[in-house]
Parts: sequence; C-alpha cells; structure tokens
Amino acid sequence: MDPDSWHGLDLRHLVALKAIADEGSFGRAAERLGYTQSAISQQIATLERIVGLRLIERPGGPRPISLTEAGRVLLRHADAIQARLLAAKADMSALQAGDLGRLRVGTFQSVGTRILPELLRRFSAEHPAVEIVLRESSDEAELLDMVERGELDLTFWTLPLDPGPYETRELLHDPYVLVVPAGSPLAALKRVPTLKEIALQPLVGFNHCRAMDEVESHLGATGRRPEVVFRSDNNGTVQGLVGAGVGVTVAPSLTVEEDDDRIRVFQLQGRIPPRVIGLVWHRDRHLSPAAEAFVESAAAVCGELSAELAAA
Repeated sequence: MDPDSWHGLDLRHLVALKAIADEGSFGRAAERLGYTQSAISQQIATLERIVGLRLIERPGGPRPISLTEAGRVLLRHADAIQARLLAAKADMSALQAGDLGRLRVGTFQSVGTRILPELLRRFSAEHPAVEIVLRESSDEAELLDMVERGELDLTFWTLPLDPGPYETRELLHDPYVLVVPAGSPLAALKRVPTLKEIALQPLVGFNHCRAMDEVESHLGATGRRPEVVFRSDNNGTVQGLVGAGVGVTVAPSLTVEEDDDRIRVFQLQGRIPPRVIGLVWHRDRHLSPAAEAFVESAAAVCGELSAELAAA
C-alpha cells in the first residue's frame, strides 16, 4: 500500500462508498447522488486502487452487494471525516457571522423547563442580535452526536462525559428526591424513607437515561431489584401517575413540580449522588464569542438556581 497514493483520495469516493452501503446497489446509489452508474463504479474502482484492498463484494445476479471488512472499516472513518467537515463548515459560518448569527443549543426537558427561560431572557437582553435555535431530545446520545457532526454548537448534558473530543463546563448539582402519593403510607412518615423501603414500592420511572440508570442501580444495591411499573419521557406524566397512586418515583429535583397537593416530596439527602448538569462542546471547534457568552450566562443562572436548591 503506497501512502502517497492516498493523496489522490477524494471526498466523493467516500460519499459513493457510503451511498452504496446505505442503498445496497450501485444503481440506487447513483440515483441518490445524481451520478450515472458508471461514474459510481469508476469512483469505487479508484478508491479500491488507492487503498489497495477490495471494498465491495459483488456476488452478481439478484443478490445484493455488500461491503467487505475493509469497506466497513473505511466507512467508519468516512463517517468521522464527514462529521468533521460538517463541523468545519459550522465553524466557517460562525466566524463569518462573528458575534451575530445563530447559536444552536441542545437541551432536554428539565433544563428546558427550569433553566432555559431565565437563561434565554438574560442572554437575549445582552446579545439581541444572536438567534438561539434549540434542539430538544430525550436521548442525550443524539445531542452529543449532533455536536460531533457540527449540527449543534453546545448541548446541555448529564456529566461526567465518557472520553472523547469534548470540553465541558459543570453548571449545577441537581439532587434526587423521592416523590410519593399524598395519601400513601410513605407520605405519613416523619422521616425520609430508606432506599430499601423505596425499592419495595412499585416504581414509576423515566425511559432509560443516565439519571434513571443511577436510580435503579442504587435501589438495586439494597438487595431488591425495583419493579418499574411504568416509564415515560415526560416529567409531567411521571408525576401525574405518582399523584394518581400508581407508584412512587425517584427523580432529579428539577424534574418535579413540588407545588402539587397530590404528592409529597422527600429530599433524599445525598443517599443517591446528585445529577450533575453541564454544557458540552467539541474541543476542536472554534467557540464563538456568542457561545462563550452563553456558557457564562448559563453558569450564572445555574449558580443562582443551585443556591435555591440548597436552601429548599
């Protein structure tokens, strides 16, 4: 394999490889990309000559084509290259806009309800020319993928973060609380229930996320695996089901509306370590002045909210 031959590799070659992998045929890949089938075949032939390995299995007849092991390995690199190119494009747009333009921020439900209203009010007053575009998802992994591809400039995230090309800023420690129906035997207790007592109750929880995994891990450590009777991505649905007596929930404080006479809320006093909320951005991307200002505004708002949670 001649290293110098790789200088002839063109992004179009990798795009063609991905299209073939997605579509399962040269003809459909050509149609998707707006090329002739012979042009796609030539690009793949050139790519195979450059890397010195066969990348596509061509069984002939009606059987679909597929990538070889070498093709699958190269495709993983192609996906990463495409993500970095999209990130570079986003950087150029940010530099062109300077302090103006668009700031794209990922978020999830409890942040959107309890942190963003005050944060956006302050930031917009100080930076009226910056348009904030929010992308909410219940799947934090999706938000991180969007940062990797340059589709988001920043995202809120539950820390710590697995190793990767990211920078983080810790914003807030969000303690876990126990929420029980107001008329339940647990609500009548004069003390905080133990984790073992909680694990004996039917549990209403969130769909699998880092916060819920933490809760179930600590409850399971009591020797009894909690029985989850219902899961939802919606904070209001979880709280409504608890208020209706379906079960209890252990949830980060920011997800709970405590001014609800159907429930009683117990502070768990650190029996489960608090959820840590932070902001994440790509280490290798340019952080615009607007993004830096957003991070600082978020830190200030969350600092005030932390004081409120500590006083509760």
